[in-house]
Amino acid sequence: MKALRELDRFSDLNSQHMFEALAAMNHRSIILLDECSKMVIGNIHGCPFKVLSNILQSCRDLRYRNLDLFKGIADYVAATVDIWKLKQVLFLLILFENLGFRHTDLMDLFMKKVIADPASLNMKSIICILHVYSSLNHFYKCQTTEFQEVMATSLTGYLHHISSENLLNAVCSFCLMNHFPMALINPLLQKDVINELMSGDERNAHKLRILAACLKLDISCHNVVDLAPPPLPSTALYPNVKVADALSSLLGEGYFSKNRQLPHNYHIDFEVRMDINRSQVLPFSDVVTSAADTQRVAVLCVPRSTYCLDLAHPRGFLAMKMRHLKVMGFHVILVRNWEVERLEMQDVVTLLKTKLYSAEAFLTADVNLQSTC
Repeated sequence: MKALRELDRFSDLNSQHMFEALAAMNHRSIILLDECSKMVIGNIHGCPFKVLSNILQSCRDLRYRNLDLFKGIADYVAATVDIWKLKQVLFLLILFENLGFRHTDLMDLFMKKVIADPASLNMKSIICILHVYSSLNHFYKCQTTEFQEVMATSLTGYLHHISSENLLNAVCSFCLMNHFPMALINPLLQKDVINELMSGDERNAHKLRILAACLKLDISCHNVVDLAPPPLPSTALYPNVKVADALSSLLGEGYFSKNRQLPHNYHIDFEVRMDINRSQVLPFSDVVTSAADTQRVAVLCVPRSTYCLDLAHPRGFLAMKMRHLKVMGFHVILVRNWEVERLEMQDVVTLLKTKLYSAEAFLTADVNLQSTC
């Protein structure tokens, strides 16, 4: 490509507009994008909003993920946040969420601005903000509760104007954030509203299932019988074969179960039963013995998409699932699929052994293993 040969002669403007040009051609040249990213980061001061938003939109369209580029843009916006309009920062945050990127400083600053001036937000902005913060599972010290309450109060003012679907979207975001404003939830519990939502697409049914699970598990609300939609259709699920083989080697057959379907439409890849101190694995049975004697362990094999881009912070749906599994009595273990793929089998066994057994029991866990690995 000619542009690669001309890189040394690129101006700042050339590098900024190259993202949009490549997106228009649907040409994902990593080498060119990487080099242009370096130039954008190095000369970002004074870069206008339109250029920044075009770069991020192009990255989204090209499925190009560059943490350094995103961090450079977010650092600049955070450092100059007072010169930006609130709706401009929100638009950039929406694009970052599309890319799975969570910049804590910028999100904290934006949260403070929202708390200070909620009257500046319209209904659409509130719903978008809730989606971004819940999707990226972002919390900010002691201000999270105040932020959630401000958002709920602001949205309550639009109750007579908001559609059932938009209200469900907002409430689902609150559910992910473990916040339950009943003034917003109660209208969704009406039979006619549920029927209206259920007659729409499957996404509404999925969100109603989330709401039903949260009302049962998070706040022990028992008046949700009519809310719960039919269970998801059963589909053939194939657990991570490498993890299954490693568990067989580590524990032996009969000491774990695959593809466990749980109440509230939750599925876990593997379940292991252990003593309460997680020092010994117990033979698996479909009958759960006394909770006082047994610790149920849920092993979840998770893809990259369940984490933010830095692969260190779980996104909203995974965080909620972990929260609910803990309420249901499980100790939750996350196994990252992309890490397992590059490990040798013995290393996978060691990884699972480290995760399964408690820190206190780990040194003596060998005597409790049901195999000779």
